Amino acid sequence: MRQSCVSKSLHSPSPSTSVLIMGEVVQMHFTTVDYVIFALLLVASAGIGLFYAFSGGRQRTTQEFLMADRSMSCLPVSLSLLATFQSAVAILGAPSEVYTFGTEYWFLGCSYFLGLLIPAHVFIPVFYRLRLSSAYEYLELRFNKTVRICGTATFIFQMVIYMGVVLYAPALALNAVTGFDLWGAVLAMGLVCTLYTALGGLKAVMWTDVFQTVVMFAGQLAVIVVGTSQAGGIAEVWRKAINGSRISGLDLNPNPLERHTFWTLGVGGVFLMLALYGVNQAQVQRYLSSRTEKEAVMSCYVVFPCQQVVLCLGCLMGLVMFARYGEDSPLDKGYVTTNDQMVLYFVMDVFRDLPGLPGLFVACLFSGALSTISSAFNSLATVTMEDLIKPHFPNMTEGKATLLSKGLALGYGLVCLAMAYIASIMGSMLQAAFSIFGMVGGPLLGLFCLGMFFPWANPTGAVVGLVSGLVMAFWIGIGSFVMRMSVPTPAPALNATALPLFDNITTTVMTTTANMDSRASKRKALYSLSYMWYSAHNSATVVVVGLIVSLLTGPMKEKELTPGTVYPVLGTLLFFLPDRYREKLCCITPLAQKVNSYFHLFPLLFVFQYLCFQ
Repeated sequence: MRQSCVSKSLHSPSPSTSVLIMGEVVQMHFTTVDYVIFALLLVASAGIGLFYAFSGGRQRTTQEFLMADRSMSCLPVSLSLLATFQSAVAILGAPSEVYTFGTEYWFLGCSYFLGLLIPAHVFIPVFYRLRLSSAYEYLELRFNKTVRICGTATFIFQMVIYMGVVLYAPALALNAVTGFDLWGAVLAMGLVCTLYTALGGLKAVMWTDVFQTVVMFAGQLAVIVVGTSQAGGIAEVWRKAINGSRISGLDLNPNPLERHTFWTLGVGGVFLMLALYGVNQAQVQRYLSSRTEKEAVMSCYVVFPCQQVVLCLGCLMGLVMFARYGEDSPLDKGYVTTNDQMVLYFVMDVFRDLPGLPGLFVACLFSGALSTISSAFNSLATVTMEDLIKPHFPNMTEGKATLLSKGLALGYGLVCLAMAYIASIMGSMLQAAFSIFGMVGGPLLGLFCLGMFFPWANPTGAVVGLVSGLVMAFWIGIGSFVMRMSVPTPAPALNATALPLFDNITTTVMTTTANMDSRASKRKALYSLSYMWYSAHNSATVVVVGLIVSLLTGPMKEKELTPGTVYPVLGTLLFFLPDRYREKLCCITPLAQKVNSYFHLFPLLFVFQYLCFQ
C-alpha cells in the first residue's frame, strides 16, 4: 500500500497543494487561525493609515501628505528604507538561491558598505540642502526641464511595470502551494494598500513599513527556529550544508560573465545599491522627510546592520531548507513547479502541525509586498504631482493640490491592480517584467552621477546619455532573455542559472547560461554578462556618452551651474592641475563651502570614481 501511494504521488502529484508524509499524500491548506493572522495584518495596516488620516494635520497639505511634514525621526525612516526594497520577491528568492547554489550570494553584503555610505555622504547632502520634494527636481536645477521630464517618465515606467508583478507573484506562489484564493489575496492587498496610502500619506506608509518590518523578521525567524529544531539543531544544518557543498568560499574569478563571484556581488552590487538607495525616488523621499540632514544620514547607517541581518536570515533559511530536503528538492520531485514556490512549500511542510505559524509567514511575505507597493504608490504620486502637474499649474491652491495628490495615489493603486492582471496573462514574460526594474535603475543612476560629479555635462549630453543607457540596457536584457529562451535546456549537471530573486526591489533580472561554448560570439558574451553588472554597465554608458556629447556640443560653464547641484569631487581629484585648467573643467567651484564637513570623504569618493571606470 505504501509503495502504491509513493508511486501515485510521483506520477500524478498534486504538485501545488500536497506534501508526501510517510508515503501518503497530505493536502496542505490554511487553517482558520492562519486566515485570522493574515487578516490581522491587513486590518492593522489599514488602521495605521486611518489613524494618520484623522490625526495631526489630517493630510491637508502636500507637504504633510507627500513629505510627512519633513518631521520623521531616524528609526521610522531607516526601517522604512529597509522595508521598501525588502519585497516578497526577495523573501521567496534568497532562500531558494542559497538552497540551489550555496552561500556565494552572501557576499552581496560586502556591497552594502559603499552602497549605503556613498548615498549618506554624497547624495543626501545635495538633495537635502536643495529642499527638494522629488529627486527629479534636481535634474531641472542641474540641467533643464526636458531632462527632468525624461527622468520622471523613466521612473514612472519602471515602477508601474514592477508594482503589478510584485503584487501578483507572491499571491500566485501562495495560491499554487496552499490553494489560497489568488485574486482574493491580490484584491485584499491592493485595496488595503491603496486605502492607507491614499488616506494616510507618507506618514502612514512609513509607520506601516515599521510594523511590517517587525512582522517580516518574526515570520522568517519562526521558520528558521522551527526548521532548525526539526533538522536536529544548527550544528546538523551546518554539517549537511558542508557535505552538500552549499558553503561557498571566496571566488575571486574576475570574469564578468560568471553569475556570482566576489567581484560581481561585492563590486557590481555597489552600483545596484546606489541605484536603489542613492537616486530612487522611493528612498530619496524618505531621506527628505527626515527632521534634519543628520538624521537622514544616520538612517543610512542604521539600515546597514539591518540589511546584513536580513541577508543572513535569507541565507540561513536556504541552508535549513537544504538540511531538510538535501538534493531531492520539491521542484525535482514535482511538488512545486517553480523556484518561487519552494520556500512556501517548505514553510507549509515545516509548520503542518503548528496552526497559526503558516499564517504568520504569509503575513511576513505579504508585509514585504505591501511595503514595496505602498512606497511605489506614494513615490509615483509625488513625482507626478511635483514634476508633471505643479510646473504647469503654479497657481493651484494647496487644498486642490493635496486632493489631487490623494487622487493620484488612489489612481496608481487601481493601475497596480490592472498591472497584476496583465502579469497574470504574461506567462513566461514575467521574468522579463521583473528585469525591467533592474535595467532602468542603472541608467537613472548614471544620469544623476553625470550631473552631480561632472560640472561640464550639459542638458544635451544628459538626454543623449540617458537614451543610450536605456537602449543598451534593453538590448542586453532582452537579448539575454531571447538567447536563453532559444538555447535547449541543459542537463541538470550543468546547473543552468535560475531566476535570481534579489531585492525589491529587488532587482530581479535575467541571467546567464552555464558553461558557455568557448566559440560563442562576442554578442552572445555580451548577453551573458552577469546580472549584477547591469547597473554598473548601464550607468557607465550614460556617463561616458553624456560626457562625450557634452564636450562635442559645448560644455557648461561654471557660471551656468545652479549653486548646490554639483558635488566637488573633481576639484580634489585633479588637484595637480594648474588653476586655469581646473577652472576650464569647472573644478574651482563656489559650492565647496557647502560641503567642507565632508572633505574627509574624498578618499572614499576616489574609490567610487575608480569603480565607475572598471
